[in-house]
Amino acid sequence: MKTNRLNANDADFVPRLMALTAWSEERDEEVGERVRGILRDVAGRGDAAVVEYTNRFDRRDATSMADLTVERAQLEAALERLPAEQRQALEAAAERVSDYHARQKQDSWHYRDAHGTLLGQQVTPLDRAGIYVPGGKAAYPSSVLMNALPARVAGVAEIVMVSPAPDGELNDMVLAAAAVAGVERFFTLGGA
Repeated sequence: MKTNRLNANDADFVPRLMALTAWSEERDEEVGERVRGILRDVAGRGDAAVVEYTNRFDRRDATSMADLTVERAQLEAALERLPAEQRQALEAAAERVSDYHARQKQDSWHYRDAHGTLLGQQVTPLDRAGIYVPGGKAAYPSSVLMNALPARVAGVAEIVMVSPAPDGELNDMVLAAAAVAGVERFFTLGGA
């Protein structure tokens, strides 16, 4: 495999860099139209389309959304399988992330002004938040913690996670991070 090497000191550095990083507008429109087509299809056919695209892009053979669902027991089992040192590191990281975001949390407040008008700020968490975490060979338990825990600290009632699992490959650290972070629902999809 040949690797392109760029040196910022070379006279042709800028044009070579521009050529490597160029993105044609024609290609951008083509990608945009494909994405819009997928979105229309999912909006029209729902779960059947999600299953079909997941099978196509992630090389799966799911027949329904149940095949793409990771149960809470699987998350807990992954956490139990971790070596003690990894589990401790994951739980320490979760505690630090939660502590940081707890300090950012805003509270509701109100008062009545001299005219009797009620003024203030009402802080209300969402009922549900969805998070996306890269999956497959790329394992990012930190992405789970950095997305789910701020929502948890804010008081979000349900956290739903999606992460692609090409060829059905799941990473125990990502599953364990979802357990530690309190993810309620987890679907192995996202390639589309």
